[in-house]
Amino acid sequence: MMYLNKPTGERPARSTTEKIAGQPIAAYQLGKSASGWRNGYGTQSDNQDTNSKNQPTRRLTKAAKSIVIYFSRSGSTELLASKIAKQTDADLLEIVVSKPYPGNYQKTLARANSERESQDFPELHMQVPSLKQYDTVYLGYPIWAMTLSHPMTAFLIKNGNQLTDKKIAPFMTEGGYGQGDSVDRIKSILKSDGASENQFVSALVVDGNKVNQADKSINVWVAKTQTN
Repeated sequence: MMYLNKPTGERPARSTTEKIAGQPIAAYQLGKSASGWRNGYGTQSDNQDTNSKNQPTRRLTKAAKSIVIYFSRSGSTELLASKIAKQTDADLLEIVVSKPYPGNYQKTLARANSERESQDFPELHMQVPSLKQYDTVYLGYPIWAMTLSHPMTAFLIKNGNQLTDKKIAPFMTEGGYGQGDSVDRIKSILKSDGASENQFVSALVVDGNKVNQADKSINVWVAKTQTN
C-alpha cells in the first residue's frame, strides 16, 4: 500500500498563524493524533497543492547564499520550509506542477501509483532561476511510498545539473515510516544529471502532524547545515 504524507480526508484539527513569503500556511493535519491523522493516509488537501488561496512561493534575492526548494501537497512541508527559511535567511522556491494533485486521497493515490509505475513524472509549471549564487540548497518534500515524492523527482531530473559543488540539505515530512530511500534517490538523480562534488547533510525527518512541535529539532539540524 502506498502512503502519501500530504493530507487528504479531514479538515484541519489545528490551523497555523505562520506565513511563508507573507502568505498564510494551511496545514490540515497539525495537532491530530496518529490515529486521527491515520499516519498521513486519507487526509484531505485543498486540491491545489496548498495554493488555492496563495500564489506559488517565490522569494529570490541577489544576496542569499542558500535557497529552500520544496514541494508541499497539504501544508506540512511548506510549514517546515518556512521555519528553515526564517532561520537561514534563505531564498524560497516552491515546486509547482502543471496539473495539481487531487484533494481526494484515493484519486491522488491512483495518479501517484500510475506515475511511479510508468516513470512518467509530472510536468513542472514554473520558471527555475539560475542557482549559481547558492552554496547550500535545502530540498523539502513529503515522503511518498517510502521514497521521493514525484514533483521533487521531476524537479531534480530537469534541474539537477545546476547543483554541482553545492551542499545539499534534504528535509521531509512523513507519516511514521521514515525517509525511505529518498536521499539515495536524490543522489542517484544528481549523478545521472552530471552533478558532482556534492556534500550531503543528514536529512531532517519530521512527522507531518507534528511540524509545529519540531522547532528544537529544526534548530539543531539547521545549525549542522551551517557548519563546514
